[in-house]
Amino acid sequence: MGISPAAARRKGPGRETRWNVSKRAPVRYGRGAVRVWLVNERVRMWLWALACYAGLLVVYATVAGSTRLTDHTPYNHFALLAESWLHGRLDLGAPPPDYAGSNDFAQYDGKWYVPFPAFPALLLLPLVYLAGSAELVRDGQFFVWLAPIGPALLFVILEKLRELGRSLRSRWENLALTCCFGLGSVYFFTAVQGSVWFAAHVVAVALGAGYVLMAIDARRPFWAGLCLGLGYWSRSTLLFGVPFFLFEVWRVHRRNVETRSWSRLLKACALFALPLGLCFGLSLLHNLARFDDPFEVGYRYLQIVWAGRIEKWGLFHYHYLAKNLGVVLTSLPWIQPLRINLHGLALWLTTPMYLYLLWPREPRPGFAALLVTAACVGIPALFYQNTGWMQFGYRFSNDYSLFLFLALALSRPRLRWHFWVLSVWAVAINSFGAVTFDRARYARYYYQQASQEALYQPN
Repeated sequence: MGISPAAARRKGPGRETRWNVSKRAPVRYGRGAVRVWLVNERVRMWLWALACYAGLLVVYATVAGSTRLTDHTPYNHFALLAESWLHGRLDLGAPPPDYAGSNDFAQYDGKWYVPFPAFPALLLLPLVYLAGSAELVRDGQFFVWLAPIGPALLFVILEKLRELGRSLRSRWENLALTCCFGLGSVYFFTAVQGSVWFAAHVVAVALGAGYVLMAIDARRPFWAGLCLGLGYWSRSTLLFGVPFFLFEVWRVHRRNVETRSWSRLLKACALFALPLGLCFGLSLLHNLARFDDPFEVGYRYLQIVWAGRIEKWGLFHYHYLAKNLGVVLTSLPWIQPLRINLHGLALWLTTPMYLYLLWPREPRPGFAALLVTAACVGIPALFYQNTGWMQFGYRFSNDYSLFLFLALALSRPRLRWHFWVLSVWAVAINSFGAVTFDRARYARYYYQQASQEALYQPN
C-alpha cells in the first residue's frame, strides 16, 4: 500500500517514507488504463512538472523575442568552442569573430581561447556538427529551451520533500514557489538572454537541481556526484555545493539506529566522490593542455579593460569584498533620471522573500543544511574581481538561489499573505528586468560605464 502525504507528515521527519505509489490502483479509481495511470502519485507529480516546464517555456520564449530565437547571439562563445573541438583544437584557431567584440576571450601564447567552464559547449556540440558552423546554430533558442528545466526540477524536489514528510507545503504552494523562482528571481532575466554568461547559469541551475534531487536522503550518490561535477563544469562555484550531500548522508546514517553502518556511509561517499573527482580531474587536464598549468582557467588572460586590477589584486581578494557587498545589499535604482546601474540591483530588492530566511519559525529538517550550502557556494563570489556586471540583478545568486528557495519551503509551517505579496512584487520587478535588460529600445533605463567604477549615483 502507498503512504498518503498526510500519513507521511504524521510519521515525522525522523522516519523514512516512500512515494504514494500503489502496485494496484483501488477499484474506485476506474477501470481505464489511462485513468489508473493518472492516479499514480509519481506520474501526477511529473505531469505537473511538465506543465511547469511548458508554461515557463512559453513565457521565456515570448520575452526572449524573435531575434534571440531565430539567430545566434553576439556572444556565442560556447558554440565557437564546440566548433573548435570539431576541428580538433582547444583554441579557436583564429581571432574571435568581429561580432563578438573580443568580449571575454583569453589570449595565451598567441592563441585565443574560451575560458569559461566547457559543459554548455558539450551540449551544443551535436547542433554545431549538424549545422556545420557555430554561426548557423541558434544558441539563444537552445538555452531558452533548457531554461525551464531547473524550475521544473525544483518543483519535483519540493514534492519529494512533501511526500517524505520533510516539508509542510501543499502542492499548490510548491507550484507557487516554483513560479516565484522562475519568474520572481534574477533567474528570469538570466533565462531569456541566451549569451555565454547567462547560458552557463541556465545549465548550472538545471544540474544543481538534479544534484539536490539525487542527493535527498543520499539515495543516489553516484548520480548526485555526476550532476554536481557537470554543474562545476558549467559554473565552477557549484563545486562548493558538496555540503548538502554530506549533511544528507550523515542525517540518514544517524537516523537509522538499528541498521547504522559505517561501511554504507563510506560507500555512499565514495560513489558520490568518484564522478565528482573525475570531472574535477578532467578540468585540471583541460587547463594544463591549454595554459600549461592545471590550476589556470584562463581568466588571467582575458583581453578586457579591467585586466589591470586582476594583475594587481588577483582574481580573488579581500579588496573586492566591499564593492561586491555593496551590490548585493545596497544597490538601488538611481533617480533623476530613473536608471539602473549595470552592476545590478540588490538581492533583497529583486527577491525580497529571501528576508524570511533571517527569521525562520519551526524550520524543518534540512533547513540549516541548505543555508550552509548556499553560503559555501555564494561567499567565494563576494571576493571575486567582478560584481557580475553587466546585469539587472545580482546574477551570481543563481548559483545558490535553488538552495535558498528550498530553505524557504522548510523555513516555517505557513507562508502567510505578506510572503505572497512580496512574491508578486518580485515577479513584477524581475519581469521588468527580463523585458528591458540588454534591449536597445530600453537602454535609457540603464547606466553603463566601461570602467565599472561607478557603483552609486554621483551627487
